[in-house]
Amino acid sequence: MHFTLKLEQKCAELRRETVSGNSTAERSAEIIHFIGDQGELLARVSTSGMHMADELKARVLSTFLTLMNLRESLDRAALRVPAGRTASRLA
Repeated sequence: MHFTLKLEQKCAELRRETVSGNSTAERSAEIIHFIGDQGELLARVSTSGMHMADELKARVLSTFLTLMNLRESLDRAALRVPAGRTASRLA
């Protein structure tokens, strides 16, 4: 439960960062790597065979959705920045 709550908080921070449009391509790549790593860890924990209460199952699914929303937010931010330019040059 603590893992999912902290992960959702971190995703919220990263989402605010991406929405601002000030992320560089390198930072976006770091965030994508973070999403993949955390998604893999969440999948391993949730499919470990350990019995989980319905509340925890719902929390895990919600956290997966949060990761997907963060990725979608990154994709939308990338569409707002013309190719070959970084957000810092636009400011």
